[in-house]
Amino acid sequence: MGGAGAVEQWGVFEVALEGPADGNPFLDVELSARFSRGGEAVEVAGFYDGGGTYRVRFMPDAPGRWSYETQSNRPELTGRRGSFECVPPSRGNRGPVRVRDTHHFAYADGTPYYQVGTTCYAWIHQGEELEAQTLETLAAAPFNKLRMCVFPKDYLYNKNEPPRYPFARGEGGGWDFTRFNPEFFRHLERRVGELMALGIEADIILFHPYDRWGFAKMDSESDDRYLRYVVARLAAYRNVWWSLANEFDFMPGFTDEDTASPGNKRMEDWDRFFQIVRDSDPYGRLRSIHNGRVWYDHTKPWVTHASVQSGWHVEEPGRAEPLRDQYRKPIVFDEVVYEGDIEQGWGNLSPQEMVHRFWVGTVAGCYVGHGETYRHPEDILWWSKGGVLHGQSPPRIAFLRRMIEEGPPRGLDPVDWGGEVPGAAKGDAYALFYFGREAHGEHTFRTPPGNTYHVDLLDTWEMTVTPLSGARSGEFTLRPPAGRPIAVRLRKAE
Repeated sequence: MGGAGAVEQWGVFEVALEGPADGNPFLDVELSARFSRGGEAVEVAGFYDGGGTYRVRFMPDAPGRWSYETQSNRPELTGRRGSFECVPPSRGNRGPVRVRDTHHFAYADGTPYYQVGTTCYAWIHQGEELEAQTLETLAAAPFNKLRMCVFPKDYLYNKNEPPRYPFARGEGGGWDFTRFNPEFFRHLERRVGELMALGIEADIILFHPYDRWGFAKMDSESDDRYLRYVVARLAAYRNVWWSLANEFDFMPGFTDEDTASPGNKRMEDWDRFFQIVRDSDPYGRLRSIHNGRVWYDHTKPWVTHASVQSGWHVEEPGRAEPLRDQYRKPIVFDEVVYEGDIEQGWGNLSPQEMVHRFWVGTVAGCYVGHGETYRHPEDILWWSKGGVLHGQSPPRIAFLRRMIEEGPPRGLDPVDWGGEVPGAAKGDAYALFYFGREAHGEHTFRTPPGNTYHVDLLDTWEMTVTPLSGARSGEFTLRPPAGRPIAVRLRKAE
């Protein structure tokens, strides 16, 4: 990030300007900039960062010389010009993630992106020591996406006050929703940048219902202003995804008959929120919304992929795949219930079951997310506060990720070569088949004619790969080890 010199492709260039601090700059001052290179031009909204400082952030998507000029309703901020050189990306910078091939993802440089996410809802509200520990854990974990809330959380195991708040206090001691707290958002940006340095996508949850501060009940004008401010501050970070809400249908007023109360959020409000985020974001970041009991219509054009809370779709094979055909977009099971040992039914999956659900979703051509809720004497549960991982599923999820990444690029799509054994393949070069929690009996495979395959048995719990002697072609029968969670990998012989 910088305001002069060279910036790498898909990095962050920032223009910082001094301007008026009187009145309420969050309401009174408008600022944007036009960035251009050759025939390309991008309009980017700026924001007030407190103390008389205004900023505009921009992500250049191509090397070369970029120029900019600012526009504002204040003369001291308008007509400011400059330029910078955009250089090729550094190692590990593959650009933002986008949808590719209808049901899959890829980085901007074409590298496949296989979503292997986890959830730490309130990790940025826990203080320096615990947040640093979370980042250290993530650096050694298999996860390449983190679901995280902007607002602090009030729920079971989440009763601590956050170190900072997103809004300033008004004269009467209540929140002034017309004045943001720049310190809060600088902290959020810092954490997003640290995730970016680790190669982890930040799935930013913009609203959630678990609130005791009033942030879930803002009026529509405050909601809309908040969305534009967050997008202006964060959109230039290449690892940002937008999640409109966690459990949007549990937000205040969604199911109430009283539709007029301030703060109520109806289905049409969520449509409006999506459109505000889409229209405010010049880079077209990925956009989703997470459900409780009511599913949003993911076919709407402003939704880029389905973010689904549903355990039953990935409990047994055959239930997840139809969602691909229904929505014609990538399907991400962001919450399939959590590995843990708490009393609540959503937080006591065995590690074996968590791994099972990852495999079921994968061979359905979908993507699955992890979460962990093991008891802790200080209520530091990974699913919300981060810290360290205690469960046994992460290394097994890492094994699955390695199996996928060792295959050909561009994602796996369901195939019926395994008969009753569900599987997914990419073309005819590579396939994975999953027998479920316990394999049993003989199974016949019918592979594409004319091809020969190397066959490996994968123990999804022990994380072992056992090559079978001899190549297979056409129709062949296998008897996997009984009573084990077994997958089969087919790799086309050269």
